[in-house]
Amino acid sequence: MSLTIKVPPVGESITEVTLSSWKKKDGDAVKMDEVIAELESDKATFELTAEKAGILKTVAKEGDTLAIGAVVASIEDGGSSVAVESSNEKAVAVDSGSSSKETAPVAQPAPQPATATTSSLEVKVPTVGESITEVTLSRWIKKDGDTVAMDEAIAELESDKATFELTAEKAGVLKTIAKEGDTLPIGAVVCTIEGAGAAKAADKVAVESGSSSKESGPVSYASGVPSPAAAKILAEKGVDSTALTGTGKGGRITKEDALLAEKISENPQVSKEAQNAQVVSSKPETASPKVDAVAPKLAAATSGARSDRREKMSSLRKTVAKRLVAVKNETAMLTTFNEVDMAPIMELRSKYKDKFKEKHGVGLGFMSFFTKAVCEALKDWPAVGARIEGEEVVYSNFADISIAVSAPKGLVVPVIRNAESLSLAEIEKAVAALAVKARDNKLTIEEMTGGTFTITNGGVFGSMMSTPILNSPQSAILGMHNIIERPVAVNGQVVIRPMMYLALSYDHRIIDGRESVSFLVRVKQLLEDPARLLLGV
Repeated sequence: MSLTIKVPPVGESITEVTLSSWKKKDGDAVKMDEVIAELESDKATFELTAEKAGILKTVAKEGDTLAIGAVVASIEDGGSSVAVESSNEKAVAVDSGSSSKETAPVAQPAPQPATATTSSLEVKVPTVGESITEVTLSRWIKKDGDTVAMDEAIAELESDKATFELTAEKAGVLKTIAKEGDTLPIGAVVCTIEGAGAAKAADKVAVESGSSSKESGPVSYASGVPSPAAAKILAEKGVDSTALTGTGKGGRITKEDALLAEKISENPQVSKEAQNAQVVSSKPETASPKVDAVAPKLAAATSGARSDRREKMSSLRKTVAKRLVAVKNETAMLTTFNEVDMAPIMELRSKYKDKFKEKHGVGLGFMSFFTKAVCEALKDWPAVGARIEGEEVVYSNFADISIAVSAPKGLVVPVIRNAESLSLAEIEKAVAALAVKARDNKLTIEEMTGGTFTITNGGVFGSMMSTPILNSPQSAILGMHNIIERPVAVNGQVVIRPMMYLALSYDHRIIDGRESVSFLVRVKQLLEDPARLLLGV
């Protein structure tokens, strides 16, 4: 009996996924709950498992974009017969091989090279998510010429907000094509994997031709290509690899070559012996005779810190740039400001922070107070937490608060669900857990989707005032800033108080000035009298 395997629902607002790779091949025998494929959505990769044991019959192909509920494969009953037939085929192949030796001894040397050439497999950039058209090859995990096993990680690719591994689709010898740092479109060839027999053949050829390679001098695929370690050094120092001569195997630029090039670029007076080992054409020593007269003047004029360094934008940075521009162009964004006296909260924290941490196991920070104040203010002004969908305004009777976190690869905005029903301790625990996941790049698609309102804290970096940009499709975002002691008037007297500027950016299409200003005033009142947060008044 055949069982159909379909694309499962994977998250809110996700309507399609991409079949990035098959873990099992068509006709393979699979066990129940065994991983058969990898599916990718916008920001997460997840596994598709077999719902019963049997024979896998694939329907979709790698790279296909599939709607939720689309058929991916089917599993037929059976499984033992496949292994038997496979064994019989191998036996027949052995018998056939032995008989061919008797009938056609002249053709005996041909099989090994034929196997190596006909079993080459191109490894391409898989589809990694909706609207993603290109990725960046961040680093090679395996080197050119290495023998790799099936499903072994060979490279790291970087897309919108995630770094994922590219795996070998079969065992064999890796032949790299793309370089580290290259930006590759979806479907581009990253490398090839030669058949398992090619490994032995390649080793044999390398041994036999080791001494003669220098005499013949052909330019190999590795000529002038930096190793991963060398590429990193060259990129950091802004040295052009095309100006270098590699001393490694096949002309590859090694780490030692890159370090030498770095020294030469930093010190033009490097010894002639070092220059003979590595040619750097941009230095005065390698100038042509026509410019020898002006070379000393140019060297003197350009010495010091006058240098440029170029880096390709990461996929994450390009995507963030596009989304921020889209928000500015597609919304009527406006920002209103206010200031809050942080003395009451700071006194409360100072008094109870030790007992709070002892009881709850987490520190008492400012974020829990701000989150709680926002949740209370949203009850009075629900339009601030609304969003536009087509020609409708959608209001939510819950508060899913997005917290902007600066992760190593860029800004991410995980969500605290139902924050209005959480205590201060529960909010602090949720913030801490999400921050750790963000910095370890372990956030799931569910943890970053949704959200009705966003809070961002630029004050941790020293920002005094800013106009935060909306987190689409949300309609408002609250910006926190640093706390500065300033003179303010209190009861007719000038006193020094720890003050913070608050900024509320909002979409003027659905939030009027009265609502935005009143919302921010309500947040200010709750923060300056934190007892009201506990009493809900």
